[in-house]
Amino acid sequence: MTSFGYFCQVNEALKNWLILIVLSCLWGSSFILMKFGMFDQEGDVVFTDRQVAGLRMLIASAVLMPFALSNIRKVSDLKTWGYLLIVGFCGNLIPAYLFTYAETGISSGYTGMLNSFTPIFALLIGFVFFGNRLNRLQLTGVGVGTVGIFCLSLAGRDLHLTGDVTHILAVVLATICYAISLNVIKYKLSHLRGLVITSLAFMLMFMPAAGSFAFEGTLYVLKSDSAYLTNLLAISILAIVGTAFAVYLFNVLIAGSTVLFSSSVTYFIPIIAILIGFIMGEEINSYQVISLLIILTGIFIANLSNLLPEKLNP
Repeated sequence: MTSFGYFCQVNEALKNWLILIVLSCLWGSSFILMKFGMFDQEGDVVFTDRQVAGLRMLIASAVLMPFALSNIRKVSDLKTWGYLLIVGFCGNLIPAYLFTYAETGISSGYTGMLNSFTPIFALLIGFVFFGNRLNRLQLTGVGVGTVGIFCLSLAGRDLHLTGDVTHILAVVLATICYAISLNVIKYKLSHLRGLVITSLAFMLMFMPAAGSFAFEGTLYVLKSDSAYLTNLLAISILAIVGTAFAVYLFNVLIAGSTVLFSSSVTYFIPIIAILIGFIMGEEINSYQVISLLIILTGIFIANLSNLLPEKLNP
């Protein structure tokens, strides 16, 4: 590889890291926004978990609809539309409902921690269904990161609220859905730009989201009390910034990097979730700090091969 080629490779890697950090901040804060959408300051339910999920998807779909309509002619074959449908359901709609349900029983910080399982499932699905192979650096990094996730989960056991195993399993199922969507985007939709994938996938989710809005009685809540506008504002920020814009950035990241690197955003999410919890008065113990350092070390090792010249990759 020439010096110029290596320079371009490093610049591309830096761009991907910047997107990764921005995404981590957006998605790391989305868990607390879900809470703000569901509950008032006294902890009473304003919108149910299903209402928040449906409204989140409806707003995000509506915001992206103009882009979808302008890009709809770029997809003409049914197979691609099928892949976009998978991305819409697995990457957006289903996790939206699973995460809001999970947060009715476990804390935002702990939900963020459990979300870190995504890279593991992404690797397994990529290996089994898409023939993805990893080098020794990536395998080592994933192993180190997994240890960090396990330690962080143990260190965050005090973040549990009143939930049971179904709330935890909801997050695990959501991470499997994310892993499926990630691999489909990388290996089946790489010929499409990030905005095209994002807008068309959300367009396909508009009708299910509208149906949820109608049947869950969300409109009645919106009409009943203007004090709920604060909750609606939180949901709107979650939908527009934390969903529509963030998913677009994520699709750009997938197109310009590896499945492993893209899914590593979920390693950073617990860090942001815990920091937000700390700002809001939650404690951070030394075990959590050590666990976070282990996770960061795993991320660095796993993605080191993206920064090294090809001939130095093991």
